[in-house]
Amino acid sequence: MTPPMRNPPTTALLTKGANHLSRRTLCRWPLAALAAGQGASAMAQAAAGKPPEATPGSDVRLALVMGNRDYPRPHDLPPIHKNVNDVSAALRQRGFDVTSHLDLDTAQAREVINQFIARVQAAPPDAVVFFYFSGHGLQADADNLLVAARVNPATSADAVRKGSLVLGPDVVDRLPPRPQGQTLVVIDACRTDLRTPDKAGGLNQVVAPAGCLIAFSTGAGRPALAPDSETRNTFYTAALVEQLAKASDELTFSDLFGLVRISTERTMLNYPAEIVRRYVQIPFVADNTVHPLLLARRRAPQADVPPPQRFSSEDEAAEWAALQQTPWPVDVLRLAGQFQRRYPSSKLGGAVLVAQEGAQKAAKVLRSRDVTLFRSAFNPDAMASEALKDDLLRAARGDKDAAARIGHSLNTRARTGRAVTRFEGWMQYAAELGNGIASYDLALHYRQMGQPQPAARWEEQARLLGYVAPLSLGSVRK
Repeated sequence: MTPPMRNPPTTALLTKGANHLSRRTLCRWPLAALAAGQGASAMAQAAAGKPPEATPGSDVRLALVMGNRDYPRPHDLPPIHKNVNDVSAALRQRGFDVTSHLDLDTAQAREVINQFIARVQAAPPDAVVFFYFSGHGLQADADNLLVAARVNPATSADAVRKGSLVLGPDVVDRLPPRPQGQTLVVIDACRTDLRTPDKAGGLNQVVAPAGCLIAFSTGAGRPALAPDSETRNTFYTAALVEQLAKASDELTFSDLFGLVRISTERTMLNYPAEIVRRYVQIPFVADNTVHPLLLARRRAPQADVPPPQRFSSEDEAAEWAALQQTPWPVDVLRLAGQFQRRYPSSKLGGAVLVAQEGAQKAAKVLRSRDVTLFRSAFNPDAMASEALKDDLLRAARGDKDAAARIGHSLNTRARTGRAVTRFEGWMQYAAELGNGIASYDLALHYRQMGQPQPAARWEEQARLLGYVAPLSLGSVRK
């Protein structure tokens, strides 16, 4: 069970200055864990220099963009209208058919979502679906609420619940599985009291369903700062809009959100206002996309138009292929650095940066004494399926969810000896990469094995990572 919802703290305003930033914050947005799925093999094709997205598809892209500024003061959020307008425009430039709405009450929001769900259900299986919400979000028990306009987020739990949508059953659970396409869910909402940041709780981690990527503007237990200005975006949405505009067509949507995470963090780390540097947002991404799709629109080839060239030379294509095939983080770092030096203007530069950043974190985690995972575990031939081979390559680039999927593939009733050690190693690795759910599952494992000390250690790690676990390790997670 998750703890009951606490009323959000009163928003405390800072003196205007430093680009009119205030202590207005977006709302906490925790999600209940969703069922995980396995990825499908695609990186092998990319490694050969041919993007797996090269086959022309339906090119259907649908987006619903929603945002609420209109809340009772002092909970109003001045940047939200600009967020919605700018995200809508950026998505249209990427070929999305966008429906956008501002300041909807609960009944209006339900009707809009019903209409969008109907369009998504009628769309081809390879369509790209994008859902964006910015505004107040709350967790009430195990439910995750998008607070409608004009509802006071500081009122009673019952009143907030009546004035909100539940993201799981009202939105995500109704989106059909899209293994040939993608579903992208973006929530720029988080509430944390800046006066007591260590006690305010935060986002509940989530496992994305198969074919889905879920992104949050900040990590668990962290504030998402909003400027006290109608003419400025929130930090995360500003980075999202920028990357949608300038990222290479040859990058995937997963690469896009990796770049948004990097951009958000770097911008805030270098911001002149100390309050921003103090509460740097490190966005959370749960990626379980099965079929990688390029930002480039999928059109049938035309006889009189040559296809765009991904690479400047055969050498660049070969080095990209070598980088893509590498399953060991240290080797990823070496090849990524080499690629950047030799091809500084590559169309794949953004993807290389994302891989490099992830591999750097992965290599650091593997040096930890708390992780009993070694190079021998990163052997593609030891993976039981093509999906797990793809997950191995992702895990080598710091993907916490791919690492957990590998661990769970080893978590069978027949675990003995080396299989137990390998399961523990992968789950430790996933947890140290930031997967709170994997950390909690590892704690359950140790409790079942009669090892209370490591069980307590990984349960605490899950809590620190922002995963809201049941009241006891013997409970069933909801």
